[in-house]
Amino acid sequence: MAGKVYESAAAAVADIGDGATLAVGGFGLCGIPDALIEAISHGETSNLEVFSNNCGVDDHGLGILLSLGRISRVTASYVGENKEFARQYLAGELEVELTPQGTLAERLRAGGTGIPAFFTPAGVGSPIADGGMPWRYDADGSVAISSPPKETRVFGSKRYVLEEAINADFALVHAEIGDTEGNLVFDKTAMNFNPLAAMAGKITIAQVEKLVEPGEIDPGAVHLPGVFVQRIVHTGPQDKRIEKRTVSAGGRA
Repeated sequence: MAGKVYESAAAAVADIGDGATLAVGGFGLCGIPDALIEAISHGETSNLEVFSNNCGVDDHGLGILLSLGRISRVTASYVGENKEFARQYLAGELEVELTPQGTLAERLRAGGTGIPAFFTPAGVGSPIADGGMPWRYDADGSVAISSPPKETRVFGSKRYVLEEAINADFALVHAEIGDTEGNLVFDKTAMNFNPLAAMAGKITIAQVEKLVEPGEIDPGAVHLPGVFVQRIVHTGPQDKRIEKRTVSAGGRA
């Protein structure tokens, strides 16, 4: 290790212990910190609580940790494309808090900027605000834990629901370019939840495709300043997996 730069993904995640909370960037399989997730899978860390837009697919991304039984709770906005996720949730093996996508993004951002909670109209009049969403099932299919009702308040003539910020022990993110001080540049839509997850982590670990020296990134091009990043790993080009391939009858994708 030299400063913020770690020699391997395994070294960067070595102190993530049982029961840790993780904010994880990515959207579907776009911009996910796959090398960092894989490194965790090679260890024995378990009982992880994850905040992420989704949980990967069965054999890639967070789906790897899920299949190994290392995740105990997930806060996410989308859970499709992962059969094991659905199986564990319905079997009572996994606790799941579903939240609107924009609310999840703002909860992460709020955690990174020191805002403890905020009011939003998203979810008002639904189980998101009223409570009763199944967080965990029993093995017999009954509901073991339900979401509690949240505080609502009227501003002007509109009702809003109070949502709490997310702060995680660690954040795992992927960037196209990073310098040794932790300044990051994301590639187009691969930015997605990565800056927000990075802000929410007490210790943020970034895997980067290209590592450069300070000053090589135009300050105006920096998407996330290094103050939010504590560890950097140079992993090289990412394996660009396609989440769901659709092929027409003529054979063209």
